[in-house]
Amino acid sequence: MTTHAPGIPTANGPAPTTAPRHPALASADPDLAALVVAEEQLQADTLRLIPSENYVSAAVLEASGTVLQNKYSEGYPGKRYYEGQQIIDQVETLAAERARALFRMDHANVQPYSGSPANLAVYMAFLKPGDTVLGMGLPMGGHLTHGWGVSATGSWFRGVRYGVRRDTGRVDLDEVRELALAERPKVIFCGGTAVPRTIDFAGFAEIARETGAVLVADVAHIAGLIAGGAHPSPAPYADVVSTTTHKTLRGPRGAMLLSTAEHARAIDRAVFPGLQGGPHNQTTAAIAVALREAATPDFSAYAHQVVTNARALGDELSARGFDLVSGGTDNHLLLIDLTAKDVPGKTAAKALDRAGIVVNHNTVPYDPRKPFDPSGIRIGTPALTSRGIPAAAMAAVAQWIDQVVEASRTGDESTITRIRSEVKALMDSHPAPGLPVG
Repeated sequence: MTTHAPGIPTANGPAPTTAPRHPALASADPDLAALVVAEEQLQADTLRLIPSENYVSAAVLEASGTVLQNKYSEGYPGKRYYEGQQIIDQVETLAAERARALFRMDHANVQPYSGSPANLAVYMAFLKPGDTVLGMGLPMGGHLTHGWGVSATGSWFRGVRYGVRRDTGRVDLDEVRELALAERPKVIFCGGTAVPRTIDFAGFAEIARETGAVLVADVAHIAGLIAGGAHPSPAPYADVVSTTTHKTLRGPRGAMLLSTAEHARAIDRAVFPGLQGGPHNQTTAAIAVALREAATPDFSAYAHQVVTNARALGDELSARGFDLVSGGTDNHLLLIDLTAKDVPGKTAAKALDRAGIVVNHNTVPYDPRKPFDPSGIRIGTPALTSRGIPAAAMAAVAQWIDQVVEASRTGDESTITRIRSEVKALMDSHPAPGLPVG
């Protein structure tokens, strides 16, 4: 039976008089407790299609809230600036060992607070201000920290950008090679935030070796797919691998940097003392749990199902006239250009949100619209796959998306309301892991 914090209304009226879901929090701060419970219910009731979001397990969630929060641990295992680290050293060592084994890299640093600081540590390790870095342009699917102008990485360093072909929506490695030979970057990033196709790590590595650059594979979006064998690994090719620990990896909000032995010291010094103080030990513990989960056969099956679901959803959307950038997907992500539907991406995203389908509006390659009101939406299947929703359900999901996008164009709110109830029924039949909602 679902319990509610005092004062939280339910769909059937006032909240029942039951024990609060988070008793200590409800006692200390009922306002915040109410917001947490409301968010739990929102996550339970909605179809989350943002490709960077997922559900962590109850074990990961529990590890994130332990007394490891109470420790300050500047430095690295065996080389701390604070005493009392006997247990913390073991926690961090366990996480790093699991990361090295899972991703088959020589070295792992599990201290970065999130993906952007992890990438900034790469700059500190290998570049000086003004040096050149080559990365995918943000409007083409890259990330802010790959040298884009509004980021510190584009302000302090010289960012040069490659894109995708207009006709295929895919990276042209011949173009990347020509750009690298002309600009001679010290670091080349591959990967991004809206890349629906397999990354050719071997091809990028050949260019990096030819031009003398350090190759950094930013696999934040696909780390779980790599861990589960559903995407090729950058381990044989990249000097450094940067990743967040959430998204497809289903861990806490954190990050890791993995590298060859040659670059281990530079990476460690860049993270601490270069950019950070003490690591977030409770997050390190939760990363360790997620890495253990990701090494299981069940997780491998999950990773492959994510891709199966994404391809099935892409096929269904394409059949309904949606323009998929690059024509489809090889991973967890679909980037959709809504120009032919005559609906801006932001308008569609907000209508889908009202229908209980959570996506984000997104720039598409060569987008004529402004970034805050772009032509596209970005969707993905990690979270719905975590709920056990099968490929067979993707036809219904695509139909909902199609109907809501059309309703957003015509102002048909009744259709959006109807679909909201249908979405909730599907969510109720596939409970999300880790949510204290029953």
